[in-house]
Amino acid sequence: MKKFTALLLVLIMALSMAACGQTAPPAAEAPAADTTAEAEAPAENVTITMWVSGAGPQVEAMQAAVKAFEDETGYTVEFSAPGETYEELMKTKMAANDMPDVFDTHGWSVARYSDYLMPVNELDFVQYVDPQIAPVITDEDGNMFVLPFDMSIEGIVYNVDVCEEAGVNVDDIKTWTDMEAAFDKVLAIGKNPVHMGGANNFTVGWFYDRVAPSYFITNPNGNLAADLKAGNFDETVWAEISAMLDSWVSKGYLNEDCVTGEYTADVASIAENETAFLFYGNIAVPIALSMNPDVNLGMMPLPAKTADDDVTLISGENVALGISKDSKVKDAAIELLNYLAQPDVAKAIPEATGNKPALTNVKVDLGMIQPYLDKYSGVRAFPFFDREYCPSGLWDTICASGQDVLAQKDGAVESTAKLVKDTFNDKFGA
Repeated sequence: MKKFTALLLVLIMALSMAACGQTAPPAAEAPAADTTAEAEAPAENVTITMWVSGAGPQVEAMQAAVKAFEDETGYTVEFSAPGETYEELMKTKMAANDMPDVFDTHGWSVARYSDYLMPVNELDFVQYVDPQIAPVITDEDGNMFVLPFDMSIEGIVYNVDVCEEAGVNVDDIKTWTDMEAAFDKVLAIGKNPVHMGGANNFTVGWFYDRVAPSYFITNPNGNLAADLKAGNFDETVWAEISAMLDSWVSKGYLNEDCVTGEYTADVASIAENETAFLFYGNIAVPIALSMNPDVNLGMMPLPAKTADDDVTLISGENVALGISKDSKVKDAAIELLNYLAQPDVAKAIPEATGNKPALTNVKVDLGMIQPYLDKYSGVRAFPFFDREYCPSGLWDTICASGQDVLAQKDGAVESTAKLVKDTFNDKFGA
């Protein structure tokens, strides 16, 4: 059970993370090319502080690589992986201007952390950054701030066998109305259409992160992206999304304990062929396989709100490391990033997360999820909603207020929409 829980802890940071879950051009220049170790302590006295988000396999893979780096260089790396508390601790670090030498931006290298990072434009690995992810981690001045290991190309994870048993062809699911028709078929065979451990509010946030783009930004005929960027949030649209979630609870599309259940049961349920769909990233696949090697899983695009729109995917950086612009051991930190960027080292992260490598010289076999990434390579992708269109700090409100909708509290659909709007306005102004 301990191993099971440890494996599933990695799902906390799959988004995207909470805070997943956003902020300005860098204040410092890249270190001069002639900077030498003379300005630093001898190797045996060099200590690099390093913080990473996430947990489970991806952290274990990073720790192993860092240990090998220590053995090779003689440096000491003070490695920390605070898990769920990462974001709050990092906010404290930012406020105190006391950043780790190397840290994980988990999707926010430009929007949230660029003020605190040195550009890495001149480092060797930059030439191998996949063009699909390069714009996401590059600011308007052309500065790149991180070494990206993997990139999220995500939709909805589903159990192939459960869907086949129910007579569901996911290729026929183009809209959320189509999705509900599929849910009805799954219910008819006595399975859970969707499993959601709502006691952990980030699972509710993942629902909103996957549904919100189809309501706000993906349809050219009703695109509100510019409004959001300008600080205008339409609470009536958010209420529509919440109303859909509320109706799913009423219709029995979610597990009976969706309000009180833990997220640890979500992947277990799909691994045990009891659930058809998860609003999770691809990280669910390797974890489910560790629990049931015979489970047959796939990934499908996100449906549209209306028939005049198209299905979509979510994209963004996942595990990515940058160097503090104020680090006193920049040279050593650069050595660390260059070491971790080596193909044989870097591949451990996408292997652990089930995501596409972010470096073109890293080759990884993603197993059963690879055919789906290939199949949907032509499907348009949009950034994680909370990262691109929400001010920093709104994620927490989305998750917490979503729990009230999940619990079907009186007036929750309207009251939470107002709360999200008020928080949006407050955070945007700040």
